[in-house]
Amino acid sequence: MKLKFNYRIILKYLFIPGIILTVAGLVVGLTTKDWSILPLSLVIAGGILLVSWLLFLLITGRSFWNKRSTQAGTNALVSTISLITILGIINFIAVRYSSPIDLTENQLFTLSPQTQEIVKNLKNPLKVWIFIKDTNPIDKKLLENYRRYNQNFEFEFVDPDTNLGLTKKFNVESLGDVYLEYGDKRQLAQTLIAFNTPQPLSEIQLTNAIEKIQRDYTPTIYFLQGHGEYSLEKSQQETEGSISTAISNLENKGYKVEPLNLVETGIPDDADTIIIAGPKRKLFDQEVKELKTYSNQGGNLLVLLNPNTETGLETILEEWGVKLDNRIVIDGSSSLGPAIPLINSYGSHPITKEFSNGMSFYPLSRPIDTVKVDNVEATSLLVANDQMWAENDLESEELTFDPTQDIAGPFDLGVALVRQINPQEENQNQSSQSSSNTEEKKTENPTNSPLPDDKKDNKQSDAVNQKTTKLETNKNTESRIVVVGNSTFITDTLFNQQLNGDVFLNSVQWLANQDDQPLSIRPKEAKNRRINLTPLQGGILTWLTLVIFPLLGLAAASVTWWRRR
Repeated sequence: MKLKFNYRIILKYLFIPGIILTVAGLVVGLTTKDWSILPLSLVIAGGILLVSWLLFLLITGRSFWNKRSTQAGTNALVSTISLITILGIINFIAVRYSSPIDLTENQLFTLSPQTQEIVKNLKNPLKVWIFIKDTNPIDKKLLENYRRYNQNFEFEFVDPDTNLGLTKKFNVESLGDVYLEYGDKRQLAQTLIAFNTPQPLSEIQLTNAIEKIQRDYTPTIYFLQGHGEYSLEKSQQETEGSISTAISNLENKGYKVEPLNLVETGIPDDADTIIIAGPKRKLFDQEVKELKTYSNQGGNLLVLLNPNTETGLETILEEWGVKLDNRIVIDGSSSLGPAIPLINSYGSHPITKEFSNGMSFYPLSRPIDTVKVDNVEATSLLVANDQMWAENDLESEELTFDPTQDIAGPFDLGVALVRQINPQEENQNQSSQSSSNTEEKKTENPTNSPLPDDKKDNKQSDAVNQKTTKLETNKNTESRIVVVGNSTFITDTLFNQQLNGDVFLNSVQWLANQDDQPLSIRPKEAKNRRINLTPLQGGILTWLTLVIFPLLGLAAASVTWWRRR
């Protein structure tokens, strides 16, 4: 018996292999992004089958299209194709123009505003070399986020065992070393393996390294000491607190930090900025005179003064139009306490322009007032809101605003000032100061000089010339001062809280004339969210999640089924 082969049945269902082949070809081509012979052949074969099927339907007549089953099937086919097409377009757009949403508390998967600005401002190619065997996908994702903001940013993972040439070129000493290459400069940024323990790539260290490698020289920051200021190093014997965290952050950003005792050494020639942080005793007149001369000659000062403290700096600040008030700032709306004002309003200044409504706080602060002075431009930095006032009577049982004695907000807790200077007058002042210093030394000790007078004068003249050359090179045409009525915000316990550290670091960067680099909010460290469980707690949690809760759900479903049966 011969079976008659029915071609009509095959043609009737020809669309099924046609759709399968077409979809398979599109998936292979879009996934691999390689439209080679295989995906093209699949798409063409599927298209031929679909066209053949459509021709068969047209030839067989209208009766086929009038069938109810045909109409229902066609509607289902069109709906399916439309849905697949829409989903494909959505996925294509999502992959091509991805915009991730970071829901973490500190925006850990989003580059900080400072990092974004620094990378955007890269004018020359910069490459990150990671010498490690296995690529960490989290580190790679972080570097890809950097590259999104500037094509001048490049990175490459290198196996130090197989690429000995690059390993020798960068003098790699440890597995996991991360190096930056910027022009002819090379710099170690981080080591990803410490004590045989892998560590993730740090945005803070990488951004600081990028900022540091672009500098032509290392700015030097001096902290005044000898009047009860905070210790620069953390010590167990230190009861007044230290600012070691602030120091380490400055050093990580590429600054050279040194203590300064004006009684012993005077002001060094390489002082880009002098920081006076919370002195508790009055400075000597000679110290005040040296700081005043330094400021008049283009030097920059960061002055952090607590209430009820006479420092001797008042005469310098008055010349700049700054008046200090000994009242204590009270914040009636603060959740931390009335004497801890929360600042979320900032002036329009490079130091604070990126802060928006971010918070910083300053325990036991004093208000600052400014008056108009010729050739001095003052700008508010930290602005107290109308819920704050400066309290005069702290012995009262209830802190309430008294308009006859207190100062109502808004007022300033911090200001930045700029004064234009005349380089010629500056050099003359320097020469006269050096000459007077020379005469004083001759008078005080005329017989102990190891050099003849003419040679000593030449040495003093050379020092003046070197200082003048340095100033001409730096082109300091203005002097800058930042004054804040509080110093505790930079202590170790408060530095990393909210924007406290950013206020300090941005102030130093602006004072050191490094504001060609972006002043913004620095990256934050990841918080440890791990829950440390005992073995008993871990066992209980395992039984609850894998056994007890599923059994309770199954029991509830069984009871419901039994009742409805």
